[in-house]
Formats: sequence, structure tokens, C-alpha cells
Amino acid sequence: MHDLVLQTVAKLIIPFIQLFGFYIIFFGHLSPGGGFAGGTIVASSFILYALAYDVQAGFKRMPRLASKWLESMGALLFVLVGFAGVAMGGSYLANHTGLLDLGEAGTLISGGFIPLLTLAVGVKVASTIISLLYHLLEEKTNV
Repeated sequence: MHDLVLQTVAKLIIPFIQLFGFYIIFFGHLSPGGGFAGGTIVASSFILYALAYDVQAGFKRMPRLASKWLESMGALLFVLVGFAGVAMGGSYLANHTGLLDLGEAGTLISGGFIPLLTLAVGVKVASTIISLLYHLLEEKTNV
């Protein structure tokens, strides 16, 4: 598709969509949102780019291998943060072990491991949605 208006608007709005998605991810422990909601918003920016330009341009923006690596890294980060609670003498995903400073309530650094968990979920969700979209769009072009 070569719609100049759509491509221009997409190019202008995509950074704001991504910024909002990362805001939702990083402030998910303080306000409504979190990893899943923020990840879907970030993925929607890549979906907009792939639809405004084409699938091959989407592959250049986020290669399939990079998306697969991000999926794996999101899951691995979640598991490692879970085991950090065990290493600190608590249970899996423990956030109140006493060794971890939970910070001052209401600030960005106040959730212990929770911001890391929302980041891991956000990366996993965004990369999974992007992978699914590329797979579906690629099948559509091959038919």
C-alpha cells in the first residue's frame, strides 16, 4: 500500500504510541496498566507500521529473529526474577523478603521486583503479538 497520508500520519504517531506503551509498562505497579496492556500498545505501533507500509518493511523494522529473541528474553527475565525471590530466602516471586528495599510508596522505584516483572511481561507480549501478526500477514501474501 502506498498511501502517502497514512504513511505520514503513521510516521508521526508511532513514537507517541510507543512512548505511551512504555509508560504503561513502567508505571503499571502504580496505576492501571502493566505489562500486558503496555505490551499490546507497543505491539500496536509495529502493527500500524506494517499495515501503513508493507510486511517487508515491518520485517526490516523488527526482524523475525529479533522478535523471537525478545520473546525468549521476556520469559527468561520473568523466571529469573522469580528465582531471585528464592535466592533472597523467600518463595518464588517473593517481593517482601526483607533484604529488598521496596522504596517509598507511590514512586517509580517502589515495587521491588514488580516493575521488572511488568517489563518482562511487556516485552514478551509485544514480541509475541508482533510475531503472530507477521506470520498472519506473511501467509496472506503467500496465498
